[in-house]
Amino acid sequence: MRFDVITIFPDMIKNYCSESILKRAREADLIQVNTVNPREHTQDKHRRVDDTPYGGSSGMVLKCEPVFNAYESIERLPNSEFIMLTPQGEVFNHKLSLELSKREQLILLCGRYEGFDERIRTGLKPREISLGDFVLTGGELGALCIIDSVSRHIEGVLGKEDSAQCDSFSQALGGLLEHPHYTRPAEFRGMKVPEILLNGHHAEIEKFRREQQIERTQKRRPDLLKD
Repeated sequence: MRFDVITIFPDMIKNYCSESILKRAREADLIQVNTVNPREHTQDKHRRVDDTPYGGSSGMVLKCEPVFNAYESIERLPNSEFIMLTPQGEVFNHKLSLELSKREQLILLCGRYEGFDERIRTGLKPREISLGDFVLTGGELGALCIIDSVSRHIEGVLGKEDSAQCDSFSQALGGLLEHPHYTRPAEFRGMKVPEILLNGHHAEIEKFRREQQIERTQKRRPDLLKD
């Protein structure tokens, strides 16, 4: 799968994707992560990508031309999706992450400053996605969240095929939160691992974990429980 990120801060993307699981996935050619800097697609000697808004307002607005040129410089694969990171978009979640993982290519547009010239929306018609009801200083964190989350669904990225299938919100868990996890030692500062996890009875363990999933979801995310 290929990710092409349009950003004026390409090192933010490159640095994160050069560590841990994403680094190994890139080295194994399971994913590709490319960056395109709109500053490289400007026509003026100062390489300006922003300007003051018409009508007056605080902040600066990303200009049309550098963004259009950057987008049009990217080779499009047949099954691709163009995404704008914006707090006005649909909220990113597990279902959307799984949907996007079926694509061959995601092109991710990161905003900065006061936002985008509206003609970027109307002219390029991206799919708009938000991380939630809050505002960040730029879209790079949103792009990285999508890259990280979507990559987990790609075969081979996590090593064990069932790792992503047992995450919170997954179909395997019925959309519930994960159960609590424990590892050695069996007791730490007076806190003990539940005895049932130590007895080796797999059916009882699975029943216990399921009960814990329901209880945790009820307490923390009751909206996820089906009627």
